[in-house]
Amino acid sequence: VQLVESGEGLVQAGGSLRLSCAASGRTFSSYGVAWFRQAPGKEREFVVVISASGGTTFYTDSVKGRFTISKDNAKNTVNLQINSLKSEDTAVYYCAATTRSILIKSVRQRPSTYEHWGQGTLVTVSS
Repeated sequence: VQLVESGEGLVQAGGSLRLSCAASGRTFSSYGVAWFRQAPGKEREFVVVISASGGTTFYTDSVKGRFTISKDNAKNTVNLQINSLKSEDTAVYYCAATTRSILIKSVRQRPSTYEHWGQGTLVTVSS
């Protein structure tokens, strides 16, 4: 499956942005899909994941209440709504897909769990 992110933008702190991840090649319904991000000079970090069915989500603590992930298997897309942006949200955001179970925290937060990755989309938050 090929993943393509969109929604890159420069936003003021407190603003909102919506990122999308579109899949082609295979149906998304078999894949759990996560968003990771990588800030300059830092390691890639887990942000959120949604299960293959779309019924289960897990968020990292720093984004709870501000980020919302959704999945449309009919359209093969995953969206990430980001509200109340902070300067520390500045990063390249990557979507990633896996056929593995996401129920175990250490598994779902590990980049190597995910077989497919997009190219990334840049989110810049100005203060």
